[in-house]
Amino acid sequence: MTRPLAVVDSSDPLACLVALRHALSGDGPAVLFRGGGVNPVQTAPLEVEKRIALVVETSGSTGTPKRVALTADAVLASAAASNGALGDPGQWLLALPVHYIAGINVLARSLAASIPPVPVAPGRMDAATVLAAIGRMTEKVRYTALVPAQLGRLIDEADEDAALREALAGFSRILVGGQSTPAALVDRARAHGWRVTRTYGSSETCGGVVYDGRPIGQSTVRIVDGRVELGGPTIAEYYLGDPERTASAFVEHDEHRWYRTDDAGELVDGVLRVTGRLDDTIVTGGLKVRLGDVERVVREQPGLSDAVVVAGHHPEWGEVPVVVTTARPDLATVRRAVGAVLPPEARPDRVMTVNALPTLPSGKPDRLAIAERARP
Repeated sequence: MTRPLAVVDSSDPLACLVALRHALSGDGPAVLFRGGGVNPVQTAPLEVEKRIALVVETSGSTGTPKRVALTADAVLASAAASNGALGDPGQWLLALPVHYIAGINVLARSLAASIPPVPVAPGRMDAATVLAAIGRMTEKVRYTALVPAQLGRLIDEADEDAALREALAGFSRILVGGQSTPAALVDRARAHGWRVTRTYGSSETCGGVVYDGRPIGQSTVRIVDGRVELGGPTIAEYYLGDPERTASAFVEHDEHRWYRTDDAGELVDGVLRVTGRLDDTIVTGGLKVRLGDVERVVREQPGLSDAVVVAGHHPEWGEVPVVVTTARPDLATVRRAVGAVLPPEARPDRVMTVNALPTLPSGKPDRLAIAERARP
């Protein structure tokens, strides 16, 4: 049996909230939210299997976008796990686009708590727009979810704006995810009294299922040959119209389904540590270097929280790490910092300063575009 799939414009988050409610309850069509800056999903079918309530198009931050099919049970399990991990039900400040899973999760958690979210006005986040949105919140228990770039921007604003600093200190929890969040950024936020939790997950897991390294709800984590695999009731059913990719990403073991991420990681005393992507290894001078390891060290340096490390060409060494950032750091200082933690071959060959880093609509760095800029 099938049900209709409605492609819904995400420019009105509260209208999306209503559409999601009907999709999850089964008295409306399944939904795919489409952002104004995202090309329409021309190949999306007009119908999906009856068990599918939500289709999410991935950002394609490192490859071809995929369309992830999720059931109502998965979406509600994700909301229940998050609300359970956070504690008391509260009101959400919606600061993320709802055509990506992190924004959709804010809607789902709001539905589960029966408390409408408060959207931040579209456009670049600043103290004025955030404070205006917070001023419309009616509940004492408050939450929000951000990507690291948003957190960094708000920290910079709060350094000079006591009202913003105090307003966000009143939130019960600020979730930060979507990409690696530098420890230095978290430390700065906590110095303001902000309660920050780093999350890990993806569209395929209906959003973050690991909070500060530990799985939430009924989610589970395992490491298979160095690869992070995630299991539990929030796992997606399949990729729409892509059985080959589905078979590669979703596996069954001992009657449990697992999503095979592209991340490398390790479990230490039950705490997950993501060490980088499995596909970000380059060979420089015959030696392997994982760009994620280099980027993690670089982003811990003062003023470099936005840095992205990509592969560049070198006539002698082949591939080399290249730092791309909006700052103007001293190359020798960056090389010393990396060399103090990683082998000599991991030291960046050069720094490229840009006016603005290319980003995807989700706010994540567009690594493919950045890598193109780093090539001669």
